[in-house]
Amino acid sequence: MIDRRKRLSHLMTSEDELFREALDHHRDGRLQEASQLYLKILQARPGQADALYLLGVVAHQTGNHAQAVELLRQALAAAPDDVRCYNVLGLSLMALGREDEAEVSFERAIAIDKSPESYNNLGNLWKNQGRLDDAISAYRNALAEAPDYANAHYNLGNAHRDKRELEEAAECFRRAVNTDPEHANALVGLGQILQALGRTKEAVPFLERAVALLPDNAEVHCDLADALQTLGQLEGATARYRKSLECNPKLSRAWYAAGCAESSRKEYAAAVVCFRKALETEPEWPEAQHNLGQVLFKLGQVDEALALFRQATDGGHPEVAEAAIAVIIPGDPASDHQAILDARRTWAESQLPPPRPTERFSHREKSCDRPLRVGYLSSFFKDRNWMKPVWGLINHHDREHFEVHLFSDAPASAIQHGYRSHPRDRFHDITGLSNEAAADRIEQAGIDLLVDLNGYSAMERLRLLALRPAPVIVAWFNMYATSGMPCYDYLVGDHEMITPSEEKFYSEKIVRVPGSHMTFEVTYPVPPVAKPPCVALRAITFGCLAPQYKITKEAVAAWSTILQQVPDSSLMLKNGTLGSPGNRKFVHGLFETHNIPAERVRLDGPSDHYRFLKTYDEIDVALDTFPYNGGITTAEAIWQGVPVVTFWGDRWVSRNSASILRAGGLGEFVGGGLEDYISIAVRLANSPGASEHLLEVRRNMRSRLLHSPVCDTRGFARNMERLYTRIAGF
Repeated sequence: MIDRRKRLSHLMTSEDELFREALDHHRDGRLQEASQLYLKILQARPGQADALYLLGVVAHQTGNHAQAVELLRQALAAAPDDVRCYNVLGLSLMALGREDEAEVSFERAIAIDKSPESYNNLGNLWKNQGRLDDAISAYRNALAEAPDYANAHYNLGNAHRDKRELEEAAECFRRAVNTDPEHANALVGLGQILQALGRTKEAVPFLERAVALLPDNAEVHCDLADALQTLGQLEGATARYRKSLECNPKLSRAWYAAGCAESSRKEYAAAVVCFRKALETEPEWPEAQHNLGQVLFKLGQVDEALALFRQATDGGHPEVAEAAIAVIIPGDPASDHQAILDARRTWAESQLPPPRPTERFSHREKSCDRPLRVGYLSSFFKDRNWMKPVWGLINHHDREHFEVHLFSDAPASAIQHGYRSHPRDRFHDITGLSNEAAADRIEQAGIDLLVDLNGYSAMERLRLLALRPAPVIVAWFNMYATSGMPCYDYLVGDHEMITPSEEKFYSEKIVRVPGSHMTFEVTYPVPPVAKPPCVALRAITFGCLAPQYKITKEAVAAWSTILQQVPDSSLMLKNGTLGSPGNRKFVHGLFETHNIPAERVRLDGPSDHYRFLKTYDEIDVALDTFPYNGGITTAEAIWQGVPVVTFWGDRWVSRNSASILRAGGLGEFVGGGLEDYISIAVRLANSPGASEHLLEVRRNMRSRLLHSPVCDTRGFARNMERLYTRIAGF
């Protein structure tokens, strides 16, 4: 007969072995095997507290929270002061939504042993309930008991983050990382907070460490990519976004941010793909709609861009989309005069500050005994090629009767070409000044008439004009449609730009100068006029050096028709957008839809301005864009001897080239409509003796222009001065 004490000892030894085996399974994640052994122990010893507790832990870990609660309560019946049971019981009750009972369970554990884990879990409960101050107190109590408790530091950081106490949050995450250098979540949190604090460079190493610990976590890769993008490391950011999307192809924020990075790199075609992917997951995301519209616009897809901007106006910040619509709508083929006026009025009425009272100007004396003070406002005085029409006017002003003030968003030292400085002129550097401060500067100068040269190209400065810093405000040169703003008194054009019947669609009073309102003079080095390439090639090369956003689907269709009707011809396009292989592929695709193969369309990217102008040596006939014509582009083409084919369109922006060409004596290249435009280009290319004709045109072009009104900048200055004197009441 076996001794009873020996039998009990044998049973205890066997139970210990089962526990060790069960715990090995449990630690290694083999939860089913562990559960079976815990149950075997309970079969031998019902009510065994440790087995009940551990079986309850397994139930909690596998999501069987109701079962966990039952097992843990049984364990507590056997061991009423077991802190571990109260802690896991509280977690299971939290998971079941029984938060009041969970709070009692954690507090019971704390009362027994001031358990730091229970303080931490109670803090999590209160944080989830929005009781952030109580949660912070609980986490601090946990840390008072266990100062190196990394999870408590981490959770305390999250509570401070929820309270927007970012410096405190950063310090907590840093302590968690110092305590546990491989605490991945704390590394992520610290990186995110440092970014939010504007300390992005400092954030990157922590996010890189987090990525190494969480290589399959799409969100962390995206956080690191965001930081790199903020630092301007766009290639590195793009690579990280790709890795993020490999981990989770449906992570919409990564698609969106990748689109932003691609757009910043001018990889607009790639950005289109990214923003479309973001919208597949979140189709009503206004920022993604807006940004997709922006990159499509950059690629000349104006109609799609406008549709997306209009969708985005239904989002939380409609003013951004309304501004985009106001900027691009004159170049939309489907928008008429009324649509342009409505879009610009909508933006102006909702976004512009109220004007200052005009009575403050009533005391100013108007006398022929002093010069009329005319101010010119521009953010682009430093851009020599763009300012050709502007300097042609300003340099020829009569300083005896006109006091010229330049209000510039660039210092005088940045203006290297074009402006011939005069000792009587006044230069005002308003770089960095707020609109209010800049308006004060203009008003203090006593300006009688302010000429805006920005238009919607420097949209932020429109708010300056809205403050009405001068008694008379005039738009000229860069306002290719109505402003829609009541602060502009006049818009200067010519007889080509707008018919009397169209004036009702303008918020400004239209005034006209003889000839073209876009006279110009070239005052910096440019290439000499070269022979047309068709003399050597025996084939016509059409070309366009306009920005890509002006090259609409309608222009591509017309150019494709021209290429089809001139079989041996080719087309050359050159602009900043075409430096990207992806963008070039996109543009080639537009022509391929019209059966024009890629080998007939040469695409070239940006270059310095002299080399850019020299590209005209490779073009026989320039094709104008529409509905947004060239202005400076047209002037540069004809100055390089290349005729520009255009047509008189249905709005101001569609008549720029017609105005320049007719004033330059080149009306033969202006059609009455789109069909005429196509036929002129085809006739030029296919006529017998085309190369001899184009050679003759080039030989005489500059002389012809110099003796025409379009380059009579002195005469234009006199015309503008008479206009200024009349509308200013001098």
